[in-house]
Amino acid sequence: MTTLQFENLSKTSHNTMLLPPIDIELKAGECYVIRCNKVIGSQLLKIINKQENPSTGSVLLFGENIENLRSVNDRIGFLYLDDAVYTRMRVKEYLSFFRKLYGSSVDIGEVIQQIGLRECQLTKISKLTFSQERRLKIGRLLIQDQPVLIMEEPEQNVDLETSLIIHRIIGELKGKGKTILLTTIDLENALALTNYVYTLTDKSCKRIAVEEENEELAAGEDVIQPVKLEKIPAKIDDKIILFNPFDINFIESSEGVAQLHLQDGVYPCTYTLQELEERLRAFGFFRCHRSYLVNLQQVKEVVTWTRNSFSLILDDHSRSSVPLSKNRFEELKGMLGL
Repeated sequence: MTTLQFENLSKTSHNTMLLPPIDIELKAGECYVIRCNKVIGSQLLKIINKQENPSTGSVLLFGENIENLRSVNDRIGFLYLDDAVYTRMRVKEYLSFFRKLYGSSVDIGEVIQQIGLRECQLTKISKLTFSQERRLKIGRLLIQDQPVLIMEEPEQNVDLETSLIIHRIIGELKGKGKTILLTTIDLENALALTNYVYTLTDKSCKRIAVEEENEELAAGEDVIQPVKLEKIPAKIDDKIILFNPFDINFIESSEGVAQLHLQDGVYPCTYTLQELEERLRAFGFFRCHRSYLVNLQQVKEVVTWTRNSFSLILDDHSRSSVPLSKNRFEELKGMLGL
């Protein structure tokens, strides 16, 4: 069942695109992660929470446009990165306060056990570690017991124990039919939680193609070879993510590993630079240097530093500079008809 849906949702301000068109359908019993920076993530959450209006499109909550709702907080629980807590209160007292505030029937003892704070339930919040405090905030979200739960950077700067607890809690929530939406800058944590991962920049919103890596093939199982490569693989832990060649700005070989440079991050590739050169030539990639491949569609300027020193400036946020060797410079001039 679809619980939350973004239909052509976008936001502009003074002719500046803050959010590109977003089309995502979220279902009950699943976790979705939007990989983005905090500014973009905050903008999206403000629209969902009716703090700001979108420029185009709509947010549907159980099929109803949120613009027609007085509030979404009776069906969506929010956890923001900068949420404050009452530091003078004790852990159990704090959760009991919110249980009463929300009119919830959730068992406080079970929540304290879930977030791993049973031994700290009588401890003042001011005495908790940063990670324990983050778990307490998640406990407050569990107290709300809403069908849709949204968290902003839940794992940022937390310890390993807290990270494991958060992953376990999300698994339990999925089992209860909850819809979970997370925003984070950390792609690795996102891929560890779900295969429903989207990357959101001010230019586009795209789902990241993910394939589980099988350690062994079943006996007699055929391996199907692709006729034409249309995606470039990068590996993170036991998952392989697939990138559209046109989304890659340039590729750098570092210590024998090809690193894919995209608008939203850098990812190690499973192919060598030589293999990538052969596979990506048809997509407009050029070997500008012995250690670099560049997407010519992303090149904005060719800079001459000295008689034998050249660089390519790319049309990305950081105006990336890629070296261009003298021999390749002459080859590039020929390709461009100069």
